[in-house]
Amino acid sequence: MPRYIAPGVIEIDTLLGGWNQVTAGYLIEGPAPVLVETGSRSSVPVLLAALAELGVAAGDLAGVAVTHIHLDHAGGVGDVAQAFPKATVYVHPKGARHLAQPDRLVASAALVYGEALDSLYGRLQPTEPSRVKALDDGEEIDVGGGRSLVAVHSPGHAKHHIALHDSESGVLFAGDAVGVKLPDAGVLRPATPPTDFDLAQALDSLQRFVARSPAAVALAHYGILPGEPAVALAEAAEELREWASVAKDAWREGRDVEEALARRYRPQLDALPEQQRLRVETLNGIHSNAEGLKMWLARSGGDTGRDGQ
Repeated sequence: MPRYIAPGVIEIDTLLGGWNQVTAGYLIEGPAPVLVETGSRSSVPVLLAALAELGVAAGDLAGVAVTHIHLDHAGGVGDVAQAFPKATVYVHPKGARHLAQPDRLVASAALVYGEALDSLYGRLQPTEPSRVKALDDGEEIDVGGGRSLVAVHSPGHAKHHIALHDSESGVLFAGDAVGVKLPDAGVLRPATPPTDFDLAQALDSLQRFVARSPAAVALAHYGILPGEPAVALAEAAEELREWASVAKDAWREGRDVEEALARRYRPQLDALPEQQRLRVETLNGIHSNAEGLKMWLARSGGDTGRDGQ
């Protein structure tokens, strides 16, 4: 069921794979309401039903914003745009053309997701290019009544990643830039997938979030991050550094990166109940994180940048 998590902010569980509390969308209320994240294409019927329950008619939604174009966040954009013909679709400049012409994005996703692309996520319908608006860093989406969402370019997880900071509630919608923490499913884990994870950029993005002093941080996976935001963001940075350090040591010593990460972090997963473990592994598995870290190591040689250790 949709629920308020802050004044004028409604969390919608998009029920990826039929699972509760795995992928969230957020409706920002105002004279020109905006939906943040659509979830996957497979989740569109659930999302549309939730919006109808909230009384959002076809002509009401003014905007749809996605933090990045990975299919668990933006796979439903084309269908949602069709359902709400007045809505502008907001995205990072590096993601805009892929929403209009998704063939390359879908082909790349097929390499990452394999059979789960069709069985779990679904593909992506194109959006009319005239309806796609690329957001510059610091640009605002007007929700009306003096409320806006400020775009914060935040690469690292992906080069086409943005966060959105709500001027009224203070909630920062962080996508995957902070990581993944499913309710009752273990600790905050970084998300370092292929193909363009970059540690220095990811750490810099977290510092940009800290500098904005958000009242709360909302994850796509899933919900408001517990605790003081500055403390949680520091924890996210430390986890990123630890995963990268384990991967870097293995890579430089000629050991298998995925095996090294599994040795360190697999016990956390194995301690979870089976259903919770499956949800975490599907969204944020060691294999996917290892592949992203290996690509980063191959490009950078393990250079962590000015914020690394």
